[in-house]
Amino acid sequence: MRIIVDAFGGDHAPLEILKGCALAVQEYGVDILACGDEAKMRQVCQEQGVCLDRITLVNAPRVISPETDPVEVVKSYDDCSMAVGLKMLANGEGDAFVSAGSTGAIAVGASLYVKRIKGIKRAALATVIPCKGGCYLLVDVGANKECRPEMLSQFGIMGSLYMENILGVQNPRVGTVNIGTEDNKGLELQKLTNEQLQHAPVHFIGNVEPRELPFGGCDVAVCDGFTGNVILKLTEGLGKWFADELRGIFTAGTASKLGYLLVRGGVSGFKNKMDYKEYGGAPFMGITRPVIKAHGSSDARAFKNAIRQAKEYTERDVVSKIEQALAQVKRQQAVEG
Repeated sequence: MRIIVDAFGGDHAPLEILKGCALAVQEYGVDILACGDEAKMRQVCQEQGVCLDRITLVNAPRVISPETDPVEVVKSYDDCSMAVGLKMLANGEGDAFVSAGSTGAIAVGASLYVKRIKGIKRAALATVIPCKGGCYLLVDVGANKECRPEMLSQFGIMGSLYMENILGVQNPRVGTVNIGTEDNKGLELQKLTNEQLQHAPVHFIGNVEPRELPFGGCDVAVCDGFTGNVILKLTEGLGKWFADELRGIFTAGTASKLGYLLVRGGVSGFKNKMDYKEYGGAPFMGITRPVIKAHGSSDARAFKNAIRQAKEYTERDVVSKIEQALAQVKRQQAVEG
């Protein structure tokens, strides 16, 4: 399997990205096509001892900043690492694309070059978040700040397929993020979304309040990208705060340090569960080929896991399953209409 990588996207590019690629080659047996300034990538790898076995360097000389307008990335910077990689994916030169670059730029570029699945209104960015008893999928987390009900309904369908095929959750529970569980709560967006999801091929459970998400209130939490991004960043902040508090408690004195020796296995397990680096990236669901957004601050381990996610998304043919589900919805709508 060939994974195309944007080697110059993210806070720690290109070194951590290339190190993550080398780890992925060793652990997952994939081939990597790394896009970016070839001379600089080769220099970094030589200086830092990064093995380039099964990693092909693709020259894309233009470097963009995180502040670059997403539309300008694909219009005026079509020779940058992200644009070159997405065009390679569209041309069938690789099986999936991974980048830790700008979310907006990836969304625009993927829709323009790789294209959305026929019938999909908007591609949705989804991420796995740990919770009591496992994890849940939050969708959308930033690709679409403003949404229509039919978009959220499609997010629920795609999210359900992802949880079932990637994480093995049978009959995943889909809920709409809302300020209350009653049917009359929320704005028109949530009310109309619920009406559509009730007739969609998913296990829809109605509204879910944000406070229930950490306790496993649903398996797929559907919302617009603005709401999802707020939930995601609040969750990340709380996770870091909890870790800092625990560290402070267990280093406060000799007795606390001794107590830590007794519970450090459980504490380490909790920290790993809250670590985004273990979950890899977030797929742009609704694109005709696998596109994975890695965390902007990804180190080598996080990027390696994003490549793992791209591999699994491709192997389990999630794109085709989304296409089949949409076809089922259309047939059902035709019968009811």
